[in-house]
Amino acid sequence: MKVTNAEFVISAVGPDQYPGDALPEIALAGRSNVGKSSLINRMINRKNLARTSSTPGKTQHLNYYRINDQLYFVDLPGYGYAKVSKTQRQVWGQMIEKYLLERDALKLILLVIDLRHPPTKDDEMMYDWLKHYDLPVCVVGTKADKIPRSRWQKHIKIIKESLVLRARDQFVMFSSEEGIGKDELWSHISRHILQEKQAAEKEVQE
Repeated sequence: MKVTNAEFVISAVGPDQYPGDALPEIALAGRSNVGKSSLINRMINRKNLARTSSTPGKTQHLNYYRINDQLYFVDLPGYGYAKVSKTQRQVWGQMIEKYLLERDALKLILLVIDLRHPPTKDDEMMYDWLKHYDLPVCVVGTKADKIPRSRWQKHIKIIKESLVLRARDQFVMFSSEEGIGKDELWSHISRHILQEKQAAEKEVQE
């Protein structure tokens, strides 16, 4: 996708603040500081639209970014940050769970994982939870530029085997620094949105 227009819309904390224009939404989930904001910036060719921070736990709301007036990226609060209070983690968890299970406009979840390391227990729990509810997922392995090309397949294999990746779930290797995987990820997102649209139209006709 050629991005000609991208804008931050809102930091939402509940359904009453979610956009009402019914554009497809692509949610980004992942542990704190895994690089979700950097991924968004690379995908939309902007340096600082999605604010990045070296401080884990910075994203505390659902941050909406409208792309080409065609879809939204929704950056979810990161999980697995120990310094956040238990009460705050519960609030975030309830907000994220409600969004993922009840948001009709949500079409795909990008589960962002650091390619350099095996998935954490939190990564595995998140993927298992998404599988349990049969939600569509694309696993994105970030920071590919930090690994020698000769070791890419080894790291990809570790992630796929650790998560027990479903056959239908796509895996994309990505680098926010070098743009590796950007076109592949856009193609998957666009194809998935089109398939969802066609399935919905077919359901209406029947």
